[in-house]
Amino acid sequence: MADQPKPISPLKNLLAGGFGGVCLVFVGHPLDTVKVRLQTQPPSLSGQPPMYSGTFDCFRKTVIREIQASSGETKYTGTLDCAKKLYQESGIRGIYKGTLLTLMRDVPASGMYFMTYEWLKNIFTPEGKRVSELSAPRILVAGGIAGIFNWAVAIPPDVLKSRFQTAPAGKYPNGFRDVLRELIRDEGITSLYKGFNAVMIRAFPANAACFLGFEVAMKFLNWATPNL
Repeated sequence: MADQPKPISPLKNLLAGGFGGVCLVFVGHPLDTVKVRLQTQPPSLSGQPPMYSGTFDCFRKTVIREIQASSGETKYTGTLDCAKKLYQESGIRGIYKGTLLTLMRDVPASGMYFMTYEWLKNIFTPEGKRVSELSAPRILVAGGIAGIFNWAVAIPPDVLKSRFQTAPAGKYPNGFRDVLRELIRDEGITSLYKGFNAVMIRAFPANAACFLGFEVAMKFLNWATPNL
């Protein structure tokens, strides 16, 4: 008699998904910082070089700047201090600034993300094997490619979100429409893909780590707590 599929455990998925998220951030966060710096750099003046000439130049200057800043005064001492000051400046709306743009990015991008991952897992599963038996290298490849497809969809709204969230209060009264209009007017349509190289360099390893972490954590939980 064939093995019956195990029922889905919401708690195991929650724990395994959380561990996958930790793996993603651990691997991908440095280049996420570079991505935001590239997306929010102002256009260069006529005859002047840009603030960052590319991904690696931005990475180098960011490291140098953070080392220098560590010995001086910083605007925020940490996450809670940043949240407190944002609330003092703009109320609850300051904390949720850019929510619509985040949804415009994450809803289609997440759909592409998980659709691609599940599709690739099925393609990579050898005949006669179950998807749950997929090897670690194939999970890494499926997760990495899913991350690339995710960010191919997410980059334009992510650029708008970064610009909007870091802008001074009141600069964009009509929200993302003002940001979009300004970007295209001043920097052209290609400005919607600022940080593309940093995103793509980050996408494969970070998301490969995310899904591998999820699958490994799920297998561990199924072994350690089979009745959970």
